[in-house]
Amino acid sequence: MQLPGRSRLLLLLLLRAGGLRAGERSSSAMEEIATEKEAEESHRQDSVSLLTFILLLTLTILTIWLFKHRRVRFLHETGLAMIYGLIVGVILRYGSPSSSGHDKPFSCSQEDRPFTTLLVNVSGKFFEYTLKGEISPGKIHNVEQNDMLRKVTFDPEVFFNILLPPIIFHAGYSLKKRHFFRNLGSILAYAFLGTAVSCFIIGNLMYGVVKLMKLVGQLSDKFYYTDCLLFGAVISATDPVTVLAIFNDLHADVDLYALLFGESVLNDAVAIVLSSSIVAYQPTGENTHAFDAAAFFKSVGVFLGIFSGSFMMGAVTGVVTALISFLFTKLHCFPLLETALFFLMSWSTFLLAEACGFTGVVAVLFCGITQAHYTYNNLSVESRSRTKQLFEVLHFLAENFIFSYMGLALFTFQKHIFSPIFIIGAFIAIFLGRAAHIYPLSFFLNLGRRHKISWNFQHMMMFSGLRGAMAFALAIRDTATYSHQMMFSTTLLIVFFTVWIIGGGTTPMLSWLNIRVGVDPDQDPPPNSERGNRTKQESAWLFRLWYSFDHNYLKPILTHSGPPLTTTLPSCCGLLARCLTTPQVYDNQEQLREEDSDFILNDGDLTLTYGDTTITANGSSGSRTATTSLDGRKTKSSSEEALEHDLGMGDNEVTSRGTRLVFPLEDNA
Repeated sequence: MQLPGRSRLLLLLLLRAGGLRAGERSSSAMEEIATEKEAEESHRQDSVSLLTFILLLTLTILTIWLFKHRRVRFLHETGLAMIYGLIVGVILRYGSPSSSGHDKPFSCSQEDRPFTTLLVNVSGKFFEYTLKGEISPGKIHNVEQNDMLRKVTFDPEVFFNILLPPIIFHAGYSLKKRHFFRNLGSILAYAFLGTAVSCFIIGNLMYGVVKLMKLVGQLSDKFYYTDCLLFGAVISATDPVTVLAIFNDLHADVDLYALLFGESVLNDAVAIVLSSSIVAYQPTGENTHAFDAAAFFKSVGVFLGIFSGSFMMGAVTGVVTALISFLFTKLHCFPLLETALFFLMSWSTFLLAEACGFTGVVAVLFCGITQAHYTYNNLSVESRSRTKQLFEVLHFLAENFIFSYMGLALFTFQKHIFSPIFIIGAFIAIFLGRAAHIYPLSFFLNLGRRHKISWNFQHMMMFSGLRGAMAFALAIRDTATYSHQMMFSTTLLIVFFTVWIIGGGTTPMLSWLNIRVGVDPDQDPPPNSERGNRTKQESAWLFRLWYSFDHNYLKPILTHSGPPLTTTLPSCCGLLARCLTTPQVYDNQEQLREEDSDFILNDGDLTLTYGDTTITANGSSGSRTATTSLDGRKTKSSSEEALEHDLGMGDNEVTSRGTRLVFPLEDNA
């Protein structure tokens, strides 16, 4: 049957429309399949990249065990992690195939600023793209096409929000308060004044190096004075983790250990706030990089405001956690919930400070110190053990992860700029900045110290100025400009050199400087009356005043330990004292003294005295005792006794069930 012409035309149009719709459905189905395959491939690459780092950490742990078993000290675990990272970086850079390029530049000349998110219309479908950073015009065709290398390049915020908090919190939570506060004045001087001096010396020297580079034609883009100061602040963040680990293994002198550890703990906090203050330096006028007195004092105010605000936030969060654990005493029955709450409150301190415009590093550091001082006393025995082990493991894994990534970044980072003149100048500036940091300050500190910082201590502190995780994290946080990319590449090389060369030379340097080893870092050498009186006079008067207030009032309110408020508050406050004092305080009056002391006794330091007969821990006996007469001894308040016990200055005997444990006051032949 033959259809009319009009009907035939209508049928052809319907068939063509149906074919078009079928073709569109087929094309849409093919696009969905391709999208699913790309998502699956991306998921596989994510898994491979994470597996790479896990295998790196596993290999590092096994090699650490081998080194400890063989007593190898020329290379620390962080140096091992960096070596393994370098090897994997070489394999990924030169051994993995590049994917087909899909990057195509589009021109948006009508816009005067970049957008954080772009919605692109591709054939009627909208796709979302996020900003990753600026690319210089000369490298527009050299964008990384290897998807695997892109996957192993982490967002810098991962380091700040995920990896740094457990490292910094562990430093505060495991702080040995006795040694720290004994050298508090010197530690604060090195951390604050020393870091500021080092920053400005390095910054000014590097500005001269930049001028030299410009003179010889080695500078291809802008490099301002404020960039040099920023580099000085970044590279002034010391991280003597290798030296401290060797000190701990060799049991080096406790005062030197305390000075280095205390400086490194506070130095990181000062460096990050100092870098934020330099970034905030914005002079008025056309030249935004010239010196302006108003902008300078504004930056100083920013430094003080950020540091004090972060300090207060960390301390307040720690106190709030202590109050929660103090009030909800039934949490003791559920150690898992107690540990989880402690962990979340501690980590939230970092994020809260960052969200409020402060510095999370400072906040989480002082939160850790506050948690160790107050909250720890309210935890159950099981939770105390869990929290210490949890943060110790997180600290170990996070630190080794960062050092592994450093080795990887040398080959996977896309924007390296290596300048021989800048690198050599940076090494010289760091050496001079560290020297100006240590020696002049030590001279002025020794004017007011009875127990002087000896020359061999000063040389060791000068030698121990390694750079590590904090300098790397600060440098990689902003690599958008030419100057920042050069600073990051140079920082990476400096970290490699200091960890491998200086860290490996720690043991020979200790021997060459004749520094005492074989002393437990958690224990003082056998005390004597002269050392005790000297240390007592050296302890900071402000700290003694604070300790008395804390011991008598804050500890009983925030913890179930310390003297009852009924004995420390005036009699007119008796009702308030009874309301704020829990029954546990009466049962745990000695708990504060025992847990704050951080004092570990070796068997050789104990003497059991029964009447006139002395029996030492090794079984020898004699008629001599090392006790002193109790006649005429001044009775001290509980806070003074606890303070002296914490600082290792208290009486050298403890009476328990009629048996006296006596510390030897002198070396007996």
